[in-house]
Amino acid sequence: MKILVLGSAAGGGFPQWNCHCANCKGLREGTIKATPRTQSSIAVSLDGKDWVLINASPDLRQQINQSPQLWPENQTRGTNIRGVLLCDSQVDHTTGLLTLREGLPLDVYCTKEVHQDLSTTYPLFNMLSHWHGGLSYKTIGTDHTQAFTVTGVSGLSFYPVVLESNAPPYSTYRDAVVDGNNIGLKIVDEKTGKWLFYAPGIVETNPLVEQMLDGASCALIDGTLWLDDEMISQGVGEKLGSEMGHMPVNGEFGSVSLLNRFNIDRKILIHINNTNPILNEDSKAHQYVIENGVEIATDGLEITI
Repeated sequence: MKILVLGSAAGGGFPQWNCHCANCKGLREGTIKATPRTQSSIAVSLDGKDWVLINASPDLRQQINQSPQLWPENQTRGTNIRGVLLCDSQVDHTTGLLTLREGLPLDVYCTKEVHQDLSTTYPLFNMLSHWHGGLSYKTIGTDHTQAFTVTGVSGLSFYPVVLESNAPPYSTYRDAVVDGNNIGLKIVDEKTGKWLFYAPGIVETNPLVEQMLDGASCALIDGTLWLDDEMISQGVGEKLGSEMGHMPVNGEFGSVSLLNRFNIDRKILIHINNTNPILNEDSKAHQYVIENGVEIATDGLEITI
């Protein structure tokens, strides 16, 4: 299985356009060692030609243009993206669908709760119906034992994994979360049995999450914030990370501690917020992550399992 990290930052990217925190300011002025990042999205393929896009970042146009793997061969127009799979209905994971309007129709796989959000309070499905047939909705369930496949992509099976998180502010499920609001994915190479566990937004572990991590060849999980109160303490937000649906990287109940409990070939943090000190490659926080055998995703990272 081939995994391509298209974007590795949280909402707003790095640097965020209106943020002048130590990281964003330092990157702009060249006073810290850090790498710019676009907003979180990945693509997966078995053969390197037929790809599933997982989450459609607001930065999708840039991400596709810098990823030759997604360019078609011998066509005037086209794409190697065979379908889009959405983990939630967040702006950061769905706005890129608007960018794809010239290439519609396109299959979009999501839960019925996500489809409801994207057809009512944030009606992307309705809007895009005016372009070449629009988005074709394919339902994802919430039973982690029930695999589904993506049309046009052979050899990969996808299993939905319900995660604890919150729905977007515009969702009717905000603060009244149900199972379909936020999912991770267990993506299995049918030939080898190896799998990727992808969970860019997760607030806490549970037995199901640990079942997905135990035996995974690669885990790409939430690295949004270093500390739960990070945005409050830096004066750039009013909410804890846990209130936004994210576990911290550091601490007894953080993502690094969680990953340390499992023998996984590639342990990688993704969806990293611009305020997170791990982005500064000279910081103690960055070194802590690396010394624990955990990687920090960058745009364009290619993984093969």
